[in-house]
Amino acid sequence: MRKTDTVFQDPLEEIADFNFDAAVVDVFEDMVNRSVPGYGLLIALTRTVTRQFAQKNTSLYDLGCSLGACALSMHEGSISIPNCNIVGIDTSEDMLNRARELSKDFDRVEFICDDIRNVHLRNASVVVLNLTLQFLPKKDRDQLIKKVFDSLVPGGVLIVSEKTLSSSDTHQELLAKLYHGFKSDQGYSDLEISQKRDALEAVLIPETMDHHLARLRTAGFDQVLPWYQAFSFVSLLATKK
Repeated sequence: MRKTDTVFQDPLEEIADFNFDAAVVDVFEDMVNRSVPGYGLLIALTRTVTRQFAQKNTSLYDLGCSLGACALSMHEGSISIPNCNIVGIDTSEDMLNRARELSKDFDRVEFICDDIRNVHLRNASVVVLNLTLQFLPKKDRDQLIKKVFDSLVPGGVLIVSEKTLSSSDTHQELLAKLYHGFKSDQGYSDLEISQKRDALEAVLIPETMDHHLARLRTAGFDQVLPWYQAFSFVSLLATKK
């Protein structure tokens, strides 16, 4: 049974930048499911996409894997495909310790503690960036996407899921109100919502859909398909010929 997220429940005199530390890891399953609309469905659909795109004798990467939900979904989606290795990479050792516990029965899944900007990727048929790119400095995002493209075999796919900004101020205001309502429906108080928003302000830097599409096409992806959206949360499939 997952623990309830109470990280921002009490008033804080000083709100520090959000960090994936032990306190967050302890409640992360609850936090992400109550904070990202449709998160469970997105993870399940990752299995479906993997089944379509995973190729034998290749690697499947979950970059910024947190507890490894996408890695495990990719494992399930590639179970019938020979010699697929699933690699989850994250900078939080606390996250990875928990991920290893959750994946102990999955022999093709490996977790590495490292910065995804520094890791060499190779021979990949499926790569996932699930709510990860938004936490990187903007100056590093183009290079990472290009690195992913170069690592993919022909016919490979990148799944990028992000919280986005609308190019319309009116739409952005409406989406923000709807998202606040969603979190309220999940049991978060106005104080919790406000304090977490402040903690994320300098850490999670979203971009518009146009920025994401341009970056993927500049990197070389032939087809970019927006295939999932819930409020401001969008997922893109980018394929390589």
